[in-house]
Amino acid sequence: MSLFSALNTSNSGLKASEVAISTAGHNIANANNEYYTRQRVITSASTPLNTGVIEIGTGVSITSIVRIHDEFVYNRLKDSATSLSYDSFTKKSLEEVSQYFPDLDGVGIGVDLQNYFSAWNDLASNANDGAQKIALVQNAQTLATNLASTRENVRALQDSINGQLKTNVDELNRIGKEIANLNKAIANIEVLDTNRANDLRDQRDQLELTMANLINFSVFKGDLLSENTIDASLTDQGTAYHLNIAGNSFVDGMTFHPIVIDNTSNESNYYSIYSVSQDGTRTELTEKLNGGKIGSMLDLRGRHIDSGENSGYPTDGTLQKYIDDLDTFAKTFIEQTNNVYAKSAQSSMTSASQEGLKDSTVLTNHSDNINTGTFDVIIYDKSGNEIARKTVDITSTTTMNDDTYTESIVTQLKTSTDDNGDNNSINDVDDFLLASYTYNDLTKDGKFSLQIKSEYQLGGYTVAIEDNGTNFPGVIGVSQFLEGDSAANMSVVQAYKEDPDKLNGFAAPIEGNNDVANAMVQLQYETLEFNRKNGATISESIEGFYRFVTTEISTDGESIGRRYETSESLYNTIFGEFQSISGVNIDEELTDLMKFQTAYGANAKVITTIDQMLNTLLGIKE
Repeated sequence: MSLFSALNTSNSGLKASEVAISTAGHNIANANNEYYTRQRVITSASTPLNTGVIEIGTGVSITSIVRIHDEFVYNRLKDSATSLSYDSFTKKSLEEVSQYFPDLDGVGIGVDLQNYFSAWNDLASNANDGAQKIALVQNAQTLATNLASTRENVRALQDSINGQLKTNVDELNRIGKEIANLNKAIANIEVLDTNRANDLRDQRDQLELTMANLINFSVFKGDLLSENTIDASLTDQGTAYHLNIAGNSFVDGMTFHPIVIDNTSNESNYYSIYSVSQDGTRTELTEKLNGGKIGSMLDLRGRHIDSGENSGYPTDGTLQKYIDDLDTFAKTFIEQTNNVYAKSAQSSMTSASQEGLKDSTVLTNHSDNINTGTFDVIIYDKSGNEIARKTVDITSTTTMNDDTYTESIVTQLKTSTDDNGDNNSINDVDDFLLASYTYNDLTKDGKFSLQIKSEYQLGGYTVAIEDNGTNFPGVIGVSQFLEGDSAANMSVVQAYKEDPDKLNGFAAPIEGNNDVANAMVQLQYETLEFNRKNGATISESIEGFYRFVTTEISTDGESIGRRYETSESLYNTIFGEFQSISGVNIDEELTDLMKFQTAYGANAKVITTIDQMLNTLLGIKE
């Protein structure tokens, strides 16, 4: 063992201290980087010199520099980040929705409903008062306008989320590509088992955490490595890497498989999301993705999109449910209002266009709101006396104009019957009334018409329909006060907006009759059947169903608020645990720094001593 060997031994100590000091400095420099994992220099005694009698130490070797990382805690952090991001975006969106329904502040659709029925009540006191008619039309149109505006606000939020969906999927692809590039760089550095690409692994972990905020995914990184001799918390993964989203490969080592987002297949331009295999085959992921911001967006916007349904808009989703319920509310409100208004006698009635209602279409199949039962067609003379009444049956096979299984609506009205029971064949409904139904094959819609025959029109005869539970007059819209079939297009009939005086509050056309206005007032208290788009039927009053919708929105918001608080608390707890393991402790690093500095000085002192010994030895030789 020479002095030069001893010099090399101390020199190895100097180098080890230098690396340790440099690593401690690296840790301190990244103390405020929450994605940084603290690192530690691992050393071991160098191979000793065997003299045949004794073994003499030759110094220290740097085995590796490892990061103190616990993969189990890290995976829990990713899962909690996914849940927190999902709940955070959902909470924010539902809070925005709740602002569209400000009924608790004394404004909103609930108040509009009260004003609307109050206007009918005022008209009932004087069915011919022009001022009351103007007020009624204005209140009805205000209700319709605010209902459409609320629906449009929810749709605008849904559209916005659809646009944000593409931005976030694009970010997902950017992250996937960066991870694949990092995998290549990591593989190049870790060719030798002793090499650790610590900072690159931190960058990859940061990308995974960012990705966890967007979507739920699974990662396999090879065998789990545990080195308790170094640190009890050290559990890191090997060099393999496979990242899957909804069971489909997204990053496979250094290979990246982008997700495709496309909106060309449906009328609404709403996006669907696909995974693309090597041969170009698409697998739709829209209904499979979950968790994170993207999962929240899909659950809010809706996942199931069929170009042949709902004009290309989703048939599910929280926001679509709200829109559907507003449409159900408006459609039922329109039909029931018109069902009552059909009782007001007029010289002629023509229905709204009925899309897809062919001559042979069964009425109960055409609309879930048409029930089996009967309605009465009534003829009044100019004095308001009822001179004829015919009851029309609707069965499970009744159509507008096809008698294959049972008499159609038109046939029943045209058939000569002794409606009055007076054995007089020329004073019944069919004698005064022309009934027809015309279906246009080009436009694919039909219209139902009732008209007093020309020879009786000058005599002041009128026709009215009194329903007995079928909802036929309202669904067909044979006599309308309100038009439209959803919250988007509900409106007062144009003729009444232009001239409110044309509005009728009577049933029989005589002074003092206010039966229709009274029936409209009573309508607000009646229990109606609201057929929701999801197939469920809610039996409620008009105001009751609207309260059901707003209560559901409020409940959804409160529920996600509580979930968000739980998710935030869990995330903070796990993040604290993660930082306690992998985060930099300045006090600890400063303590290590002093230790390494002392070791460096001690090794330098040994070298100085050896140098003096060498000088002494050289002096003896002189």
